[in-house]
Amino acid sequence: MKQVLLVIMMCFAINGYSQTEFSSKFKAIPPLDTSIKTKKAIPAPVAPPDIVAPNILKKPEVKFQSTNFKIGDPDPISMIQTNDFINPGDEVRDKMNKNIEKSLVNNGLKENTSYLNLKDLDFGIIRTKSKSLTIRVRDYGAIDGDLIKATVIHNYKGTVLANNLYLESSFKDIKIELQEGLNYLELEALNRGSLGGNTGAFYIYDKEGNLLLSDLWNNFDTGVKSNFTFIKE
Repeated sequence: MKQVLLVIMMCFAINGYSQTEFSSKFKAIPPLDTSIKTKKAIPAPVAPPDIVAPNILKKPEVKFQSTNFKIGDPDPISMIQTNDFINPGDEVRDKMNKNIEKSLVNNGLKENTSYLNLKDLDFGIIRTKSKSLTIRVRDYGAIDGDLIKATVIHNYKGTVLANNLYLESSFKDIKIELQEGLNYLELEALNRGSLGGNTGAFYIYDKEGNLLLSDLWNNFDTGVKSNFTFIKE
């Protein structure tokens, strides 16, 4: 009996030792992961191609990227005419011509055409009891072939007093016989002189030789008139 109990106690002792030994040192090994993991490939960025405009005007090449072009942006290629083919000497020539023209004007050898008078000039109303008037005219600038036409108008009827009258440095006389009421006188520039606009000076005298009016017209274009109104009282 004692032997049987001893055997049973030894079995419990061995069993308890075995459980303690395995529970403290044994560790489970996880199964090996055999699945293959791959990274997704990211393509490298590619720069957009450059578009080069043809060098047709001998200018630096114009480059632009197609991705930067937007509707409404200015076109880098212009079809507007440029000055690339103009002779550089033309600018120097034009400048010299302007300087020469300015010098001639300043020295009285040429009339200034930069401010031609394109409108008729009215010299107002003159009242007189004289039966006739004398208008003395001349060119007050350089003598360059200025021509005028003198016309008197009464009751809507015009009478030419002088045609193609050549203006010189000396005075030329135009006589007017006044009618009762309104008398209109027109001095019309028939041309522009060879040196510029039509220029002239005038003096108006009554029959007794009294000076009624004196003045001048300056740089008239062809067809422009000096207008006068005479009232015989």
